[in-house]
Amino acid sequence: MMSDQLRMLLILCLTFAQGACMFPNHWGEWNDSQLQPTIQKLMKGYNRYLRPNFNEGPVEIGMSLDIASIDAISEINMDYTATIFLRQRWRDSRLVFPGNESVSLDGRLVSLLWIPDTFIPDSKRSFLHDVTVENRLIRIFSNGTVLYALRITATIACNMDLTKYPMDRQVCTLQLESWGYNLQDVVFYWTRGNDSVKGLDTLRLAQYSVESYYTSVSEAVYETGQYPKLVLHFALRRNVLFFILETYVPSVLLVVLSWVSFWISQSSVPARTCIGVTTVLTMTTLMMGARTSLPNANCFIKAIDVYLGICFTFIFGALLEYACAHFYTMQHQTIEDLHRDLLRELNESNGNGSIPIVSSTQPNQSVEIGSTAEDITEQSVNSDAKKHSGSKEKTPGQGCGLSSVKDASRRAASIFVVENPHNIDCHARTVFPTAFLFVNILYWLYYLFL
Repeated sequence: MMSDQLRMLLILCLTFAQGACMFPNHWGEWNDSQLQPTIQKLMKGYNRYLRPNFNEGPVEIGMSLDIASIDAISEINMDYTATIFLRQRWRDSRLVFPGNESVSLDGRLVSLLWIPDTFIPDSKRSFLHDVTVENRLIRIFSNGTVLYALRITATIACNMDLTKYPMDRQVCTLQLESWGYNLQDVVFYWTRGNDSVKGLDTLRLAQYSVESYYTSVSEAVYETGQYPKLVLHFALRRNVLFFILETYVPSVLLVVLSWVSFWISQSSVPARTCIGVTTVLTMTTLMMGARTSLPNANCFIKAIDVYLGICFTFIFGALLEYACAHFYTMQHQTIEDLHRDLLRELNESNGNGSIPIVSSTQPNQSVEIGSTAEDITEQSVNSDAKKHSGSKEKTPGQGCGLSSVKDASRRAASIFVVENPHNIDCHARTVFPTAFLFVNILYWLYYLFL
């Protein structure tokens, strides 16, 4: 019973197939019974190893591109990954058939036809999509024109100049060349000029925006000969907003945080030291994080490295400022303590306020303590001056060389003497922000407009 049902089903299928061959195709004047012998006739005697117009001149191959996506742009490897639809057109007089219709063939029949040996010279890795079948299209027109389209994902090299990173503008290329056929065999051309490339206008990237693009036709010269080459040039402008929020704003805030120590008392050593060390370490971590997405070894200094270096210099300068202010404060306090101790000893030495002070060099001279400390200081200075002049008179042979060196050393030392160390913080509150603002203006003018 079951075998009878299968036999009836097979008879119905054969009857339907024969009926389909008898009815005409309403979409064209060629039905299946006529079309199948035509394809067989075209393939009969066809040699796919010989190019069209063999010994009659080069084959003209027109190309067009659809950029489906640019998946990743890597500064470390200096390449980008793109998925493209590559379409090639050429005319093969051996495939001419009567009528005005076109025939779309299965992509697996590409092995029966001659196709160009087009390749991407800058490609590092590439593959042809094969889900659910190989993404190929073969269409033959009645005048012998062949349309061959395929979908490719390729990782292509792009030489980048990262000097102005992240305000940089990169120009990448997509090159198409013939592997084995030279200019005497094939000629490449863009089918519609710059309009041959579609998809770049509507492309949306994470860190870049497509600024412009254009096409060109050139020749690739190798040792084996000259080969046709088509080049697509496209410029990518990096979006700097991400880096402003990720790197520039935190670094500026760290610089401002280091300035807070200028308003803290110099006696608060732990507070000011903690702010200085914390900002320096945080800035170092930020600089290390900014370099993780970039090549470790390169021959140029990037704009972001310059800015982070500027911020680190100002933060480290704020830490050194407190060190200098604290040093001069302690020095000034030491001088005041010595003067205070001297006055206390003078007041406690004698009730009537006079005590003989004998000089080590002139034992016959004495000073009464009834005078003030300023008088004592004046007298000691005058005595030093007399001794200095006396030494000059005694040693005229030494000349003015030693005295000039001493005077120069005294003048140099007087430059580093600060009368009021608390003024260092007052001046730093104005000098540091002004200098940082000035450096920022120069930085952004140079990297954005020059």
